[in-house]
Amino acid sequence: MQLVVILIGTNIFLILITQFVNKNNADLLLSGYNTMSKSEKENFKLEEYLVYFKKFFFQLALYSSLATIISYVLFDELTTTIVYALTVCLPLPLFIYNSNKKFKK
Repeated sequence: MQLVVILIGTNIFLILITQFVNKNNADLLLSGYNTMSKSEKENFKLEEYLVYFKKFFFQLALYSSLATIISYVLFDELTTTIVYALTVCLPLPLFIYNSNKKFKK
């Protein structure tokens, strides 16, 4: 039961991220963007980055939920917890790598 609460709470947080981060508050909420100089911000493709950012975190919530639900049906709670942790944590370095590659300062 605790796993279900954690899953729902984390997914609500991830979905809220996709809904609340926008061009107007990117200065406050996006790490890296908030430390750029004014000229770097002008050259940065913020709108494209936000599309990528929102899509990534929405998919992270969706696919980690699906993997966790399937794991919950097939395995015990410990294995399901490990699957959930991995499905949330492993894509993050890929997100950082792709963000740096596609949206260089």
